[in-house]
Amino acid sequence: MKVALLKFTPEPQKTVCLAAKLCYSDSNIDELEDRLKGVSTDEFLRKIIRMGHLSVLEHASFTFGIEGISRATSHQLVRHRIASYSQQSQRYVRSRDEYVIPPSVEKNEDFCARFKDVVEDIYQFYQEMVEAGIPGEDARYVLPNAATTKIIVTMNARELLHFFRLRCCERAQWEIREMATRMLELVKKDAPVIFEDAGPSCVAGACSEGEMTCGRPLETRRKFKNL
Repeated sequence: MKVALLKFTPEPQKTVCLAAKLCYSDSNIDELEDRLKGVSTDEFLRKIIRMGHLSVLEHASFTFGIEGISRATSHQLVRHRIASYSQQSQRYVRSRDEYVIPPSVEKNEDFCARFKDVVEDIYQFYQEMVEAGIPGEDARYVLPNAATTKIIVTMNARELLHFFRLRCCERAQWEIREMATRMLELVKKDAPVIFEDAGPSCVAGACSEGEMTCGRPLETRRKFKNL
């Protein structure tokens, strides 16, 4: 799996602060930056987030390039609707025999070998169909959820906080949890205050999973605070 932060709003935290200042100031646009002079941007941001004034976070967006994840995981990812996606097409791009093996399968020597045999047989059959003239858009029907994909994703900071809350949790599926954690690690470098409490719900408060909790809130909190 590869996760890269391709682009993001320049000075994302300052952009959010400018938007928030406009909401609470009678200044015109040209004066907004002056209103931030002498103000602790970090503390102002924390105050905004504590107040729940999260709409201003939507002015900062982040674009990721992701590859080597399975189609099973990309199907989970695109369920987050407040985002933009561009995914490599199985209709126009011939699939290669690249696939993800779940750790639970990989650690079982017998099942791992059989898993590889089955998936490689599928890819062989796929190639035979394409070479025989079956359109790629039809041959792809046989491809497994394990097939890898590439996707570009853009989310604003508010949606990312929601995404991390759900997908960094120990209750999330292992592959999307790993992907989300890598995404969070990247955005923390350029917007550390916005994302300082990001992660599953137990990072900033109580676990939201009820009886389904992993039971390790302190360990999880340390992990994401030190990410």
